[in-house]
Amino acid sequence: MHRFAILLIAGLVLAGCSGSHKPPVGRWIGHYESPTVMVVAWLEIAPNGNVKVSAPDILDIGEPSDEQRAAAHKRLANELYDTWGNVTPRRYEFDGHVFRKPGGFARQMEWDPKTRQMKLVFYFGMQRSIHISMQPVKEFIEDPWLNE
Repeated sequence: MHRFAILLIAGLVLAGCSGSHKPPVGRWIGHYESPTVMVVAWLEIAPNGNVKVSAPDILDIGEPSDEQRAAAHKRLANELYDTWGNVTPRRYEFDGHVFRKPGGFARQMEWDPKTRQMKLVFYFGMQRSIHISMQPVKEFIEDPWLNE
């Protein structure tokens, strides 16, 4: 009987770790800006679990003027809009909270099911990762900088 209880507990633990979590379905828009990085992002998760994500960026932007900042925002928004149709859907491993590339270790996206908050995780070379808070949307808009 003791052996059966141990096998039952082990089976339940393995079932809980099986990775059978369904990712959230929807669309999200996000952006990030610092003195060195500017990023806009669209994320879409289909009912079949396929993920499309696009996030054009500008690195080492320095101290742009208001006109240069507006031009950079427009350039990134246009690039995002123009290239979205060419984004290939991908599969990720999803444990209920974290998305990773198949067999990978690094977090690509983070989902909080309690707050329904999605974050994209970006890695730029040897710099620390950047977590971009994403906002849910029904449809993508041409200028993601307007989505607050």
